Amino acid sequence: MGLRKKSTKNPPVLSQEFILQNHADIVSCVGMFFVLGLMFEGTAEVSIVFLTLQHSVIVPAEELATGSKTLYYYGVKDLATVFFYMLVVIIIHATIQEYVLDKISRRMQFTKAKQNKFNESGQFSVFYIVSCIWGTIILMSENCLSDPTLLWRTHSHNKMTFQMKFFYISQLAYWFHGFPELYFQKIRKQDIPSQLIYIGLHLFHITGAYLLYLNHLGLLLLVLHYFVELLSHMCGLFYFSDEKYQKGVSLWTIVFILGRLTTLIVSVVTVGLHLAVSHSRDGDADAISGNVNVLAAEIAVLSSSCTIQAYITWTLITVWLQRWIEDSNLQASCLKKKKSMTKGRSSRKGTENGVETSNRVDAPPKRKEKTS
Repeated sequence: MGLRKKSTKNPPVLSQEFILQNHADIVSCVGMFFVLGLMFEGTAEVSIVFLTLQHSVIVPAEELATGSKTLYYYGVKDLATVFFYMLVVIIIHATIQEYVLDKISRRMQFTKAKQNKFNESGQFSVFYIVSCIWGTIILMSENCLSDPTLLWRTHSHNKMTFQMKFFYISQLAYWFHGFPELYFQKIRKQDIPSQLIYIGLHLFHITGAYLLYLNHLGLLLLVLHYFVELLSHMCGLFYFSDEKYQKGVSLWTIVFILGRLTTLIVSVVTVGLHLAVSHSRDGDADAISGNVNVLAAEIAVLSSSCTIQAYITWTLITVWLQRWIEDSNLQASCLKKKKSMTKGRSSRKGTENGVETSNRVDAPPKRKEKTS
């Protein structure tokens, strides 16, 4: 379970370099304490809170058409579960980094800047692939694709299935693990603010969908978002392996904009229909009961979704404008350099055909004739 990064140096124990090189081993030991706690009666109850999903309730058959079923709601104990699975994600992150990405980087011989981008794209690609497949399976198993009304239909019980809650717990654990990874991966100080914003936005929207019981809508939007991000990082990986795949990056821009528009349309339609259904009922449940049929909550969800889509699109436009300016400046400098080289060659050629050519010795001197 533990990992040991190969290094010729042996840093002092508990030093910063020691922690960075062996952070996966340290995290593995912490995780093993919770697992070993299941073996003893006195600590088993505490360990179960960290290892298994909490806040379950058996819904009787009278409330469900499919019969009695164990469903889940959120609570304070979920923080302990998120913490344990955050440790698991850190270990998986280190495993992928050492046994997959580092070997590819050594074979491709990337520069330091390209290697950092390659590692980031590689880690996100694995996460997005797993999340997209897992999320699609949940949507299919809960009939969200065959019955889209589940996205805005109001449920009487406001609870989640096991796979739905475990998906959200895993998502929260992954994005929370991004905070210690900023230290473990030695992220530059100038890059930390943008990373914090990126992580914080994901945590904000995933937590909002989880707490407001917008499980199906949040899951669908996450799958759409992760699919677009997956294409982005896959194009980046191909571009790092060979720069001739630049056209793929341009193609991703079109898919990115279409994905943002789809996400925005789904959010507006779902929230609008959810509002129509809620106001058609006799009374609105309050926010304390966990029901989101509250106008303020609906407007907050819709405005948040629109704001984040606008922010992400504006970030893309800004990045592409910066690249366009850099490319235009680079082309202008190359053109000036080419013109100066051409001018220098023509001046040298004119000198050779001018006066100074008489001083050159191009032919052997004539031999003096002997006089008899």
